[in-house]
Amino acid sequence: MKEWRKGYRKAFSEHLRKLIEESDRDIATIASIGNIENKAIYRILADENEPKITTILPIAKGLGIHPMELYSFNFSLEELEN
Repeated sequence: MKEWRKGYRKAFSEHLRKLIEESDRDIATIASIGNIENKAIYRILADENEPKITTILPIAKGLGIHPMELYSFNFSLEELEN
């Protein structure tokens, strides 16, 4: 796997973890509201899966935020060159 993909997944999972911690909802509630399985969220948090739009939209719904907030994190564009 390309290094930039690993870096992106790690940055996304850290940002998602922060958003979950800041919310008043747990993962089971977020998954229930978004109508997805808990394990989809856990896999992103564990850096096992690259987040896809089919998972991001339900997570955003579950968190009660706009999907763009899930992408509001720092990621080095220099890593894309590798």
